[in-house]
Amino acid sequence: MAAPPPGVRHHGINVGMMQIGTVTVEGVSDGSLQAPPTLMFNKSDQDWLQHSQFLDEEGMLPIEMGGFLVRSGDRLALVDTGIGPHADPDRTGRFMKNLTALGVHPSEITDVVLTHLHFDHLGWATDGERRLFGNATYRCHEADWDFFMGSVPFDDSLAVSLMGGRTSSELLPPIADHLETWSGDGRILPGVDVRSAPGHTPGSTVIVISSGTERAMLLGDVVHCPAELLSDDWEMIGDVDAQLARRSREALARELEGSDIPAAATHFPGLRFGRLLAAEGHRQWTFD
Repeated sequence: MAAPPPGVRHHGINVGMMQIGTVTVEGVSDGSLQAPPTLMFNKSDQDWLQHSQFLDEEGMLPIEMGGFLVRSGDRLALVDTGIGPHADPDRTGRFMKNLTALGVHPSEITDVVLTHLHFDHLGWATDGERRLFGNATYRCHEADWDFFMGSVPFDDSLAVSLMGGRTSSELLPPIADHLETWSGDGRILPGVDVRSAPGHTPGSTVIVISSGTERAMLLGDVVHCPAELLSDDWEMIGDVDAQLARRSREALARELEGSDIPAAATHFPGLRFGRLLAAEGHRQWTFD
């Protein structure tokens, strides 16, 4: 695996960047929020002592918001688009500025790939009335589209009230006429494959970036914090189907363990890549 190039800085924060053969993946930060770790997971303060590397100095869990810019051939694709401009104005709402800092105008984006349709992953996809990436094809799993935009749309108003933003059902309608969905695993763009990992939502997806024999993974919300990959007894409050989400996460951990495959997720601090190591029978996570 080729060594990653140096990260870039968004508002003083190192942001993940990875070169996969001829494909470049760059984190696009929308800012970050903080939460008590026990609020999000079925773990006690005592449990978190062994995972303190993922907490800040106040014992809070930093929750990154944002997405990833994938440069592959003539395609400029975004994988997720952050929480949007309506959350905490002091901490979030920076996605478009940081995209511009990478030398990309919204009109140049060819594809917007949504790992799932929670509001904090599509906050900049639209403003509720128009698409904000006017020349892009929007892409998601058809199971998520049916779930969030069905006859009884999923109600994420409670999460929105806690974190800010706008509900999925408010943000999704403008993309309906420019939407392509997938239903199975496979390639959707050059160097970009989708793999179903349901549970967090029905269509929750892992994105596999590949070039030649090299590959990396973007984990969506299959994993929110690397600590979830270190043991199999985690549960996240936002999972639609907790048992199915756990099976998806366990399968992912088995695949990543000791593989040297770099992986990142939208909520990892700084959108940084890391690797899951097999060390003396215990998994360990290291950031690149």
